[in-house]
Amino acid sequence: MSCKQRSRQLDAWLDYLRYERRLSPNTCSAYLRDLHRLEQSLDDKQRWSDVKESDLRQLMGELKLAGLEARSLHRWLSSIRSFYDFLIRENLCKLNPARSLQAPKRSKPLPKTLDTDQIASLLDVVPDSPLAIRDHAILELFYSAGMRLTELSSLDRSDIDFSSGEAKVTGKGNNERITHVGSKAAESLKRWLKERNALIKDGETALFVSQHGNRLSQRQIQVRIKAWGKKHGLDIPLHPHMLRHSFASHMLESSGELRAVQELLGHSDISTTQIYTHLDFQHLADVYDRAHPRARKKK
Repeated sequence: MSCKQRSRQLDAWLDYLRYERRLSPNTCSAYLRDLHRLEQSLDDKQRWSDVKESDLRQLMGELKLAGLEARSLHRWLSSIRSFYDFLIRENLCKLNPARSLQAPKRSKPLPKTLDTDQIASLLDVVPDSPLAIRDHAILELFYSAGMRLTELSSLDRSDIDFSSGEAKVTGKGNNERITHVGSKAAESLKRWLKERNALIKDGETALFVSQHGNRLSQRQIQVRIKAWGKKHGLDIPLHPHMLRHSFASHMLESSGELRAVQELLGHSDISTTQIYTHLDFQHLADVYDRAHPRARKKK
């Protein structure tokens, strides 16, 4: 009898997902597969309300050992929570056994960076038009200061101080910080400012403007950066955050000053900056695999 009851309650939940929450058929099918994984662990007489947190924790461990990835385990747990929330709403269960469970942490992919030769191929060029001069200055500033896209797009002309080699940046949470503008970026910016004067509309304060004299949007900057990378032979799509990652990685490799890189990036927590120590180690591991006699693979 319990098997039939479980099936009826599953069907009612699926109707709720389809007709009240209006989830797609694919999403409903994925949720149902997740519940079937749980149902297969129950005997014929068990009801959904008999499932305890310890049962779910044990099953989650078994699924992990069977090779289910962290992302799939997160979705599985989300499906279970949703189902039990529905049962509670329908007065078919009193407690949600999945409410306090935590799935394993998802591994964060390391950010992609460019090496110094790739950076040189992008920046060691002579721009031949006003817009190319602007785009070159944008790339130089991204790589020189490690700015976020939102930070660079919101820059005003008054935020750049050439005498001190600094830029005033407004970061996350409207927190202001001062970051360094390297000599190459400063030279590129000075060339752009001569072109900017002929483009800006009256009262426009933006550092980077379009050919119509208005502040460049974040989307416009992304498009121009990607086009620059393609034009200059980069075989992967170039985006602003890749330049920020490259700045951080190269600074850390050269200086080893984690705290200084944290300040330049505007990270509130140094643990966020520490991901670049992993990048550095990955580089060392690659060198080791290529160079150490005991690491070379036999041909």
